Amino acid sequence: MLGISSAPCCSFYQPVSDIVQHRYNEKRSDIILLPPKPLDIKTKQLKKFTLILIISSLSFALLWACSTSPERTQTFSYEEEVMTHVGKIPTPKGYERISVKPASVGAYFRNLSLKEDNTVYLYNGQKKWNQRAQFAVIDIDVGNKDLQQCADAVMRLRAEYQFHSGNHNDIQFHFTSGDLAKWTRYAEGYRAKISGNTVQWVKSAQPDTSYACFRKYMNLIFSYCGTLSMNREVKPISAANIRPGDVFHQTGNPYGHAVTVMDVAEDSTGKKVFMLSQSYMPAQSIHILQNPNNSKLSPWYSYTDGEELETPEWTFPAGSLKRWK
Repeated sequence: MLGISSAPCCSFYQPVSDIVQHRYNEKRSDIILLPPKPLDIKTKQLKKFTLILIISSLSFALLWACSTSPERTQTFSYEEEVMTHVGKIPTPKGYERISVKPASVGAYFRNLSLKEDNTVYLYNGQKKWNQRAQFAVIDIDVGNKDLQQCADAVMRLRAEYQFHSGNHNDIQFHFTSGDLAKWTRYAEGYRAKISGNTVQWVKSAQPDTSYACFRKYMNLIFSYCGTLSMNREVKPISAANIRPGDVFHQTGNPYGHAVTVMDVAEDSTGKKVFMLSQSYMPAQSIHILQNPNNSKLSPWYSYTDGEELETPEWTFPAGSLKRWK
């Protein structure tokens, strides 16, 4: 990678899984017919007790194997058939989604489709080690390269909304070097010529405003932007003002992380809860996060200024809630 490339935005997570192997052996013996013989009471009770013991043992073994299987992915807490889109995920009892304008990022996020397969896959088609972080998986491609990681997924969702809303002039991100990369310039045929920490935009391609060209532009962004470059793109906000499209963002040395606020709901007292999405390292499916500290509220979160925010694979320090400038 060239000098201006961003450092990896997340650290690796490699949980240990218990491997459970359940075996069932069936034995059959020859059957010899004998004349009927009456059973005494003790024999009947012993056979009845033995049968109950066998059934109970088999039931326990089956339940234990299912609950600890390493291939088991996280299932929904609500009925799956109602959750075809982000906006179909039910709110907690007593909460309603906040109002959003039809053309807003909140409306766009609510209309994002969810995959029927609730498995998180890596860019190379393999399953992610940790299948317990996700509540649902958003139906958006990962790409076939290890590029769309944590901050990249945040930028991807923002840019996808702007592209599909026709806000092409707003699609722009700073490289880690500080150089601005605008989608409109890329669409005009200009490409970044990079030498060390120097960037020059040279006209070397035909104009192309297609979605396929947009995805190539985003791969360029993923290569030279990250949590560090996001510092110049976002500003801190208070929890009371949280809305869809905001981010939790932390720049670390060498690692940081970023997640997107996908939706917000509010109760009658004005208390707000929200949903989060992320990608991680290696590049993987963008997914709605479980709440690891409150299974009854999950996948929604609550947050107060001055607190840390714990997610399944990252804990954000106080002051990490931010908004794009």
